[in-house]
Amino acid sequence: MVFIMASAASLQLLLLACVASSLPASGGDGHLLIAPQSPVLEIGTNFTATCVIADTDRVTADDLSWNLSRTTVPRDQYAKINESALAVTVPVVGEKSEWLFCLGRKASPNFHLDRSKFIHGILLTKGYRPVKPENVSCQAVQGVKYISTTLRCSWAAAGRQTSGVPTSYTLNVAVISSAAFNASTRGNEAAVDFLTSFPNHMMLDIWVEAHNRLGRVESEHLKEEAGWFVKTNPPSDVQVVSERSFPTSLLINWTHPIPKEYVRLTYQIRFCPNGSESWTYVPLVDTATDIQSFRLQNLRPATVYVSQVSCKNAREGHGYWSAWSANATAATPEDRPGKPDLWRIVSEGDDGRLVQFICKDPVRPNGRITGFSIRLQDQKVPRPVNRSESGSFTVLQRLRLADGKSVKAFAAAHNAVGKSAEASLVIPDKAHEPPPVAELKVWPQGGRLWLEWTPPNSSSLSEYVVQWVSGEQTDWQRENRTTRRTAIKGDLERFVCYNVSVHPLYSGRTGRAARAEAFLEQGAPLEAPAVRLKGKPGHNEAELVWKELPQRSRRGFITNYTIFYTSETTTHKVTLPADATSYTLTSLTGNTKYDTWIVASTVNGSTASFNHSFTTLKYAPGEMEGIVVGVSLGFLFLVVVTMLLCAYKKDAIKVNFWPRIPDPGESTIGSWSPDYPLKAEPPKESGVSVLDVDACDGKSVFEEDKAGCLPLKKDKYLSEEHSSGIGGSSCMSSPRQSVSDSDEGGDMADTTAGTVQYSSVVAANNGYKGQAPQQAVFSRSESTQPLLDSEENADTSLQDGGGRGPRRPCSDQQGALEALDFCPLDEDGERQATPTDGQEGAPASSYRLQLGGYRPQ
Repeated sequence: MVFIMASAASLQLLLLACVASSLPASGGDGHLLIAPQSPVLEIGTNFTATCVIADTDRVTADDLSWNLSRTTVPRDQYAKINESALAVTVPVVGEKSEWLFCLGRKASPNFHLDRSKFIHGILLTKGYRPVKPENVSCQAVQGVKYISTTLRCSWAAAGRQTSGVPTSYTLNVAVISSAAFNASTRGNEAAVDFLTSFPNHMMLDIWVEAHNRLGRVESEHLKEEAGWFVKTNPPSDVQVVSERSFPTSLLINWTHPIPKEYVRLTYQIRFCPNGSESWTYVPLVDTATDIQSFRLQNLRPATVYVSQVSCKNAREGHGYWSAWSANATAATPEDRPGKPDLWRIVSEGDDGRLVQFICKDPVRPNGRITGFSIRLQDQKVPRPVNRSESGSFTVLQRLRLADGKSVKAFAAAHNAVGKSAEASLVIPDKAHEPPPVAELKVWPQGGRLWLEWTPPNSSSLSEYVVQWVSGEQTDWQRENRTTRRTAIKGDLERFVCYNVSVHPLYSGRTGRAARAEAFLEQGAPLEAPAVRLKGKPGHNEAELVWKELPQRSRRGFITNYTIFYTSETTTHKVTLPADATSYTLTSLTGNTKYDTWIVASTVNGSTASFNHSFTTLKYAPGEMEGIVVGVSLGFLFLVVVTMLLCAYKKDAIKVNFWPRIPDPGESTIGSWSPDYPLKAEPPKESGVSVLDVDACDGKSVFEEDKAGCLPLKKDKYLSEEHSSGIGGSSCMSSPRQSVSDSDEGGDMADTTAGTVQYSSVVAANNGYKGQAPQQAVFSRSESTQPLLDSEENADTSLQDGGGRGPRRPCSDQQGALEALDFCPLDEDGERQATPTDGQEGAPASSYRLQLGGYRPQ
């Protein structure tokens, strides 16, 4: 161990001596030197450099430092070799080249340090070691007639490389026991030229060498016979022959591209219907021999086929397949067509089912279909039908089928060769239709409509028919009995609703269908329904109606309708289900203008309709009529109540508005005398008046005497006197009892020769202010003066008779007519003075009533 350490130290000292000897004399440019110079480093390793001090003792190894680019290397990566040498170890990372500097620093403040002589740097170039090339392959292609003399090879360049350390490649080709050829490149392919001819049937040794400044490496050696690398031209003169007696076969002929003395070939054939990209390949075992023709079989009649041929070295594992030959096209002859695709369309009606038998061309028409024929189960001769040139199917027959009836139809297709076998279909009666599939699901995915269902539990199930209908377009496809999930193969349009149904077939008998609606892709509706008012708007409500969107405008499933209505700045909305066609707006404001519109929505967008405006009524329907009726009923009630009150209080109303005053013109008191009583006669119904005199009446001129009453009675007759329009004092405003004679007084008046009689009725009350009651005193007088003379001259004297005295007014308050004289009397029957205003009232206990005649004015 000591020996080894001593040897290492000796080598290091030897290195330093060599470095020092290479430095210039003390008068040189610098005093520092880094070893090694300009290294090429492998990325991912560590690099060690040494800095040596020469021709100066001003600095030592302790005064040195290292910088990597602009970063100072930590001192723990330093290694001091001696006082004049300092080593550093740094990791090699990154692909970019970097500078490594050794710097000297000032050791003492007593001398000046020239920094330009105490710095030295080296460039660290980084790279990767070369990696062995892989997948070396070479190819010699055919020229016009023979194999080319150029061998072109390629390989996969492995590993990484940097711009500072690039990798180069050399292709080496050695003809065993002969010459060697090579070519260099920085890419991953190269070619060598054999100069005179291709070395047919000779062994070749081929390899690639990768190298750079960090090393070199070789690929695996490829040793094969020269024919292993040959790629010939495709077969020439390829022809396809159609033979009428073989409608399902075509014969292909071709020519070898190169003489078999150079390369023995095998062939590959592929074909497909014209326009298709699905090629069918003939098995290689059928074309392994050296052949120049082949027959394609099991083809479809009346179909154009495209064929191609390719070839390569027949030795197993040798050579490359040539390019495919040019297309060779031919059509197979026509043959009898296959069975037509028979189906039906059933429409339900009140009088049964309308059945349409329809069919499409056979899957294998084997020529041009010219027409069809159809017959029902009870018919022997089929009915011919021309093929429809428009549409995807032909309608064969329409018939009306009762619900309790079944029918079986047979159809055949025709072309130029003949008639196809018959296809049959049974439509059972409705009561015995086989069960449908369950749990049908339809959804869009990947630009197609997919279906999935659960099959019915029946052993007689033979197949399914998947039908899709959009408007008047109908199409269908058949699926085998094991199918549970499939996609519609027809051309579907976006934003179109398809009614998809799955019909199970039980040995030709159609079962009940399971249906579902679906869109290939949904979008926003083309339009929204036009909203309008139903009738007239109300006071606080309005009914909106709209029509259901037509199917072509929906472009998807309508998820909901949203009604917006606004008045001025306030906007409200109501969301309704997709099947709604009307809605009543409530809680509106009367006499207000509203704008309303409707928005139809699908999962992929919404569309709004045009605005519709309306104004609510100021009054609700019937409100004004209610007000009028209410007021009228109130007024009528008031009138009725008033009339009832009037009827109930008619006597009081009559007394207050029409006072009952006796008519002196109809009085008989003028012909009555106490001394000569008149002959008693029965009272008459008319002409008799009874006047009740009440001394306490509120209308009396004696306002102080309201407590007493003065009834006047007559023993012989009592009658009721009606007012004659003659006014009197305020005591006469209410009915009074009066004393009258019989009607004979009229006769007596006629015999008095114009004499008008006056009578004074003196009645005693219960006493006036404590006086003794008085008895009634009747006095009679006859006067020749004119009637109501006392009204004109109240101070004149009365005529004699009956104890009558001069008349004088009882009070200053007299009525318009003074035909009545109503005054208080004393104990002797004489008049008393009427109390004046401010007096307590005169002590009187009796009053005298004078009745006078009426004198017209």
